[in-house]
Parts: sequence; C-alpha cells; structure tokens
Amino acid sequence: MLCQIVLFDGFDPLDVIAPYEVLFAGGLAAPGALTVELVSAEGAREVPGGAGPLSLRAVAALDPQRADLVLVPGAAGRFDGLSAPDAPDALDAPGREDSIPALLGRALRTGLPALLKEALDREGLTVATVCGGSGLLAMAGLIDGRHATTHHMGVGLLDAGGVVAIDARVVDDGDLVTGAGVTSGLDLGLYLLERELGPRVAHAVEKLFAHERRGTVWRATGPVPAGF
Repeated sequence: MLCQIVLFDGFDPLDVIAPYEVLFAGGLAAPGALTVELVSAEGAREVPGGAGPLSLRAVAALDPQRADLVLVPGAAGRFDGLSAPDAPDALDAPGREDSIPALLGRALRTGLPALLKEALDREGLTVATVCGGSGLLAMAGLIDGRHATTHHMGVGLLDAGGVVAIDARVVDDGDLVTGAGVTSGLDLGLYLLERELGPRVAHAVEKLFAHERRGTVWRATGPVPAGF
C-alpha cells in the first residue's frame, strides 16, 4: 500500500509530519504493507511550508494511478477570513497574502485540483485530509454533499463548498477520511492504520508514540440519536 502525502506552498508542517510519522511507523510494524512518501503536484522539489523558514522535500509527483492513499494537509498562516471566504481575486489583496484562504487559493491555481479530482474518482483509492485539507477540497468543489470535518475555525470553508460539516475529531465517509484541527493528524493516522492494517498494528504504534487516540470516529451508520 502506497500513501502519498501532498505538499504545496504554505502547507502546515504538523499536518504533514504527524500522520507521516504514524503511517511510517505502521509500515515498520507491518513490513512491506505500507510505504509513505512526500509528493507535490509539480514533482520532486523543495516545498516551502507556511510556518516560517521551513521546507520539506517532495520526492515524487502526486500520482493517483499509483497511490492507494492520498493525504492532503492544510495551510499554516493567518486565520482571518476562514469563516467567510472571499472571491478568489480578493484573497491575495495587500495584507491578506499569508492568510490561510489565500494559501489554499494559490494551491488551487496549480495542477493540484485536477490530480485530487482524479484521486477521488479512482475506485479503491482513499483520500484523507488534516485540518484545512478538507477546506482545500471544498474550495475546489470536489466534495460537495460529502461528510467531513476540519479545524473549528474553518467550518465556513466547508459550508461554502456544500460539504456536510461534522463536529468530530475524525470523520470516515468511505473513500474520504478527514481530520479536524492540526493535532488530529495523529488520530487520523492511527485510525487509518487500524482501518487498513488492523487494530494490532495501530495499537503498537499508539503505544510507541505514547498517544491515545481521541474521540469516536464519526460514520453515517447506526440509528440517528434523538434529542441531541
């Protein structure tokens, strides 16, 4: 199983590193079962993050025909405008260039949206997101009507994209699995290990990281709770 974690200019480092380490450890616990690599829409390159002078190296191009799991992080920047996204041409206005919506908007002007659409359309491939990664998919119009979560300050991006926003740490909507705020990347990674490789591998990595997964994973199954 190949997991490709997407980098784009302005990505949030913890959105990437937390699930990367969890999934990489899962690959060590189940030799040959899981490989993780950092990729970008443009191919191998140094990709600047959004949290100061930090960059990570993409080793390959995002390839939905090769990957089994594609994970999309959010951006790291100022939080203004998250609840009411502006028109695309207003996002790069003076003083807004380093806001999260602007960073996500610039990612949407690359080849990334077409590759993510290809990933979502391919049967058998799972797309996962951390934090504003689901907002990026929503801004691209790729998950209209789907259930997803995101950082609590970014719910407006999901609403504007026609997404059914769920207030949960991790939401499993079949071939779309989303995590909430930045540290949820740990929980998302552990859940993906349990879902794809089994609970014993996930439990071993959970013990290694000294981190107990938080919250109940939300799925659209079972009776609808009354009075909540």
